[in-house]
Amino acid sequence: MRVWATTLVLASFWLTSPLITSVLADRAFATSQERNSKLISVTKAEFGVERVGARGNVTFIPTTRVPLQEKRRYGWRIQLKDYKGEVTWREVLRLPKQPENWGTDNGENFSLSANGTEGVTTRTQVAQNGMIENFWTIAPGDPSGKHKIEVYIDNRRIAAFEFEVVRVK
Repeated sequence: MRVWATTLVLASFWLTSPLITSVLADRAFATSQERNSKLISVTKAEFGVERVGARGNVTFIPTTRVPLQEKRRYGWRIQLKDYKGEVTWREVLRLPKQPENWGTDNGENFSLSANGTEGVTTRTQVAQNGMIENFWTIAPGDPSGKHKIEVYIDNRRIAAFEFEVVRVK
């Protein structure tokens, strides 16, 4: 009788152990993600334009006004506190009206709203010294007016930037 009971206990453990292991692994992964999300905090978030000097050196200039000049680059950079490694962020760019076309680099994960005024980019990048960033380039047909960018990590908004693209005389 003891042998039969021992066999039954061992068999039931053998049959349920993958389930238990799976549940425990899922719970550990979720806890790890929650811990990482809570650890991600922003020490600095800024929006601006890039200026290329005569020698090709690039300078970031914080501003909320972007000149509507072809090939002008604008964007954001965010300093994450004590963060190392890869981070996946999502950016939502809202335009005042639909541009003539949307373009992205490197075939990244990009989608458009039905009315064509909102683009969503998702990217995983290594946070160099805790810094993440993204830039856009003014192209022919881009609209002037008020724009907005929101940046999310793990569905938590970590930064929002309102700026205006202005016509240059």
